[in-house]
Amino acid sequence: MRTSSFLKRINIFSDLDSKELAIIAHYLNPLKAVRDTVLCKEGDKGDELFIVRKGTIASAIKLPDGNQKQIAQFKGGNFFGEMAIFENAPRSATCFALEKSELFTMHKNDFYKALEDHPEIAISIMYKMLSIISQRLRNTGKFLSEMVRWGNEASRRAITDSLTGVYNRRYLDTALHDQFNACLSQDRPLAIMMIDLDYFREINEQYSNEVGNKALCEVTKVFKELLSKKDVIARYGGDEFTILLPNKNLKQAALLAEDIRSKVEALTMLKSVKGDLKQITLSIGIACFPESAKDLTAIKEMADKALYAAKEQGRNRVISA
Repeated sequence: MRTSSFLKRINIFSDLDSKELAIIAHYLNPLKAVRDTVLCKEGDKGDELFIVRKGTIASAIKLPDGNQKQIAQFKGGNFFGEMAIFENAPRSATCFALEKSELFTMHKNDFYKALEDHPEIAISIMYKMLSIISQRLRNTGKFLSEMVRWGNEASRRAITDSLTGVYNRRYLDTALHDQFNACLSQDRPLAIMMIDLDYFREINEQYSNEVGNKALCEVTKVFKELLSKKDVIARYGGDEFTILLPNKNLKQAALLAEDIRSKVEALTMLKSVKGDLKQITLSIGIACFPESAKDLTAIKEMADKALYAAKEQGRNRVISA
């Protein structure tokens, strides 16, 4: 009788009479949970609907960084876990007790038996339940959309350089192997361009780190203007960049490198500040698969040696391996 009285206060059962409530109560199983008891885990197979009688139950989802984010709380009279029954789907969240709690559970087999044996009761319950679920999904959908945007932004930050917006070294290490393997399997060329800003230390010392950062950003703009979307631009170190040029041979890469060098040399930002250096210039070394070498390690070494040669020969020049 106490159970029927409690069920009457629950929205989804509020239209049922005492006889109908007694029928529903027959399908419910009591459950007690102490604080931190996990009732269901995200990703697990779900086969129970939960109704909170006393206490507070929280639901949380796992974020891309491995932490958990609480998305809802269920108190006395609330239900949860219904989607695992309706859609035969895995649990979308982990649910656990925030305090000592009492619940009722209904197994999905009992739920469908109740629908079959008492369709008039089922229609009343389902109508109210679906209304509540629809609102819950709208609220959760908004939250999850924000989480997706947050996750995408976090992923982008993890692989890009915060100053220039190009890829960082972490991404470059992966991209080098992926691009090389793709070109190797498809018998296409891959050029690697290694670039240093000339006298970058002097720019920072004579002007400021702020001016040095601006120089890096100006150079990056030139890269983006002259390179295609298929090319990979990465800031390898402080003033060091690596550019991957799929489908370009050594001659094509050298012509493009010369265009980059020339356009950077024409930048005027240092002419407006007091100091000895009035130009930003680049030293560029290039190597290519398969012309320069046939394995990735050798290509990288040859591009690095070509860069060193460009600096040794006076800087502000392009050297091909």
